[in-house]
Amino acid sequence: MNQVNDGMTAVNEASFGELRSGNLGVRIAADPSEIDAVQALRYRVFYQEMGARADPATIASQRDRDVYDAVADHLLVVDHTLGEGPASVVGTYRLIRRGAAQRIGRFYSADEYDIARIEANPGSILELGRSCVDSRYRNRSVMQLLWRGIAAYVFQNGIDLMFGCASLPGTDPDALALELTYLYYHHLAPSDIRPRALPHRYIEMRRLQRDEVNARAALTQLPPLIKGYLRLGGFVGDGAVIDAQFNTTDVAVVVQTDLVTDKYYRHYERQARETQD
Repeated sequence: MNQVNDGMTAVNEASFGELRSGNLGVRIAADPSEIDAVQALRYRVFYQEMGARADPATIASQRDRDVYDAVADHLLVVDHTLGEGPASVVGTYRLIRRGAAQRIGRFYSADEYDIARIEANPGSILELGRSCVDSRYRNRSVMQLLWRGIAAYVFQNGIDLMFGCASLPGTDPDALALELTYLYYHHLAPSDIRPRALPHRYIEMRRLQRDEVNARAALTQLPPLIKGYLRLGGFVGDGAVIDAQFNTTDVAVVVQTDLVTDKYYRHYERQARETQD
């Protein structure tokens, strides 16, 4: 795997290789053992820490896994001070492109949302999901590294639209009334790319009157991941969904990648010029 140790630089045209920031790096999983490490990390975070409900097979394996893992690309944050390969995995994001979803027959998000308008997009689309970071590494620099990895992946693969389900903690939508109402009134996706929660799972997001929403307070209470999407100009779909298994309330997120690719392109070109100088 090609690497660059000073700064964060994409290293080849076909794949972004590894981007480095000190002892940390971000790259795509290279083999099944690293995907197993991802599944173990997800189990620790989702089930042991966040209270997701595990079935007997999940408890026995101590892995969070499903059929999508076999067709996805798995973005890794690795800490090289912990070793190499599986031992170094401290963060992850699951990336599913259209072709991969077609091998399964559907995107993961389709279990919660009608995404027909997204799938009708003629460009290249990417579903993001299963994001988690080891508790010792939950800081701004690691989140920025994950986003740089996504930006590199989007840039290299010509992705036009990203989407997925993002989670708020807990399954009581009234306890999340401020956040859900804020997202609906301030960040609702344009109609032509707007997912809508499936009728049997639809939870109304407008739980307060618009003039009751304190935007600053709402932003403070939103999970960092959702705020990251919003900083990229992201939108939310119509309707929240309760995910009882994972003890969360989900919202659909859609991001047109213009801002992502433009930002990464400027970074990529700047690093290329510095290399040539």
